[in-house]
Amino acid sequence: MIRLSRRAFAGAPLALAACATVPERAFRPTPGWPDATETAAMIRRGEITAGQAVRSAIDRTLALQPRLNFLVASDFDRALARAATGPGDGPFAGVPFLVKDLDDYRGLPTRSGSFSQLPLPPAQGQGPLIDAFERAGVVVIGKSATPEYGFLPTTEPAAFGPTRNPWDPTRSSGGSSGGAAAAVAAGAVPFAHASDGGGSIRIPASCCGLFGLKPSRGRMVGAREQTKISDLSVDHVLTRSVRDSAAMFALTEDAGEGAQHPPVGLVTAPLRRRLRVGLVMEGMAGKAPSPEVRAATEASARLLESLGHTVVPTRWPTGPEFTQDFLLLWASGAAQLAGAIGKAAGRQPDTTLLEPFSLGMAEMFAKAPPGALGQAMERLHAAAMAYDPWFVGNGLDVVMSPVLSAPPPPLGWVGPGVPFDTLVERLTEYVGYTTYHNVTGAPAMSVPLNWIGAGLPVGTQFAARVGHEALLFQLAYQLEAAQPWAGRLPPVRAL
Repeated sequence: MIRLSRRAFAGAPLALAACATVPERAFRPTPGWPDATETAAMIRRGEITAGQAVRSAIDRTLALQPRLNFLVASDFDRALARAATGPGDGPFAGVPFLVKDLDDYRGLPTRSGSFSQLPLPPAQGQGPLIDAFERAGVVVIGKSATPEYGFLPTTEPAAFGPTRNPWDPTRSSGGSSGGAAAAVAAGAVPFAHASDGGGSIRIPASCCGLFGLKPSRGRMVGAREQTKISDLSVDHVLTRSVRDSAAMFALTEDAGEGAQHPPVGLVTAPLRRRLRVGLVMEGMAGKAPSPEVRAATEASARLLESLGHTVVPTRWPTGPEFTQDFLLLWASGAAQLAGAIGKAAGRQPDTTLLEPFSLGMAEMFAKAPPGALGQAMERLHAAAMAYDPWFVGNGLDVVMSPVLSAPPPPLGWVGPGVPFDTLVERLTEYVGYTTYHNVTGAPAMSVPLNWIGAGLPVGTQFAARVGHEALLFQLAYQLEAAQPWAGRLPPVRAL
């Protein structure tokens, strides 16, 4: 996940006023395994205190951290103090939470999974989205792990070690929000902050059996100035239930005057109409998914049809050059980063500062022919402009696809230590379904509908036109009710 531009804007109060309660539908928590909505309700009913909820989350984190390694900075004392003095009256008051370590959280260092950032002091400020999370009432107990600067779809930073998947600790939890995903899936916290610049919400959601929605570009608080194709990254949360995601979305979307998109508000009801759904099976580079992923995606298509929707085959409205163009844009971010780190260090960056993959990406960009990035951006713009006509021309409401070409891979398979050319080849095939939505700025979600024979989750991706998050939430509620996943718990868990 690259933050090529991210500027602040204040504006969550309207959303907070519009969301006095959180939805109670569709999701039914497994006993002893409450989601954030139920945790907040338990606190409001007086069944537990905010302090007990936070203390329990800390205990679960301490028990799980040695096995999963999802936490890179703890803030336990401040969290307990905030819970004791009162976390406010937001809908999620007292619910424990993690902030992803690509974002500043006041009082904790921001290390971005990199050796280059280890000497930094604690952040003195934080962005408006983090402020909005806190106004919603959450109590931050620490920061979750991320790969170096969010570049990879697995969370295995050399600076902190690999985050392990609760469904199988020998496998990847995904990335770049892999620390958040592992923590939520294992029950350390009921939900956690995540961000997505190329799939970094949807990929770990798929790997860890969670619900993960990537909002439209410019949708959330603090993202009003994100208007360009190069503004790839958006923020939201990873959750076990759709209602948690929908409620936090309503609390943190930009609902102020001048917002890019009309506010969605709080979505609580499942879909009430039939959809025409396009099914894409091959990745953007024309690669087919693994047999297990194909079977899982076909099963999801049959589920949709059983609910009365029409599923029709379709193809991406752009060519295989998209993948290489996106990779060059990604590499330009790495080059900018390497240049800034080198300047700050007073020397050329090497593996004491950045991982081999980050350095390799910077070198790839440096070796690109003059004008290559500009040409790539022109093609990416054309690809983005083809998105809406694709839906309209085929009469599509939603497009579904795999999230990834394969189930969660073994740790190390797409890790930063893999030789650069080999890793790029693997990434081109593995991450072939999520990047298009970051370029178009469209919303997309991973829904945990299938588990393969080895007990590993495989998410299905659904995407809509820009600004149509309400449709995705409604569909997600319908799917959650039709094929519930709340009772599926990983082998490595807190309870």
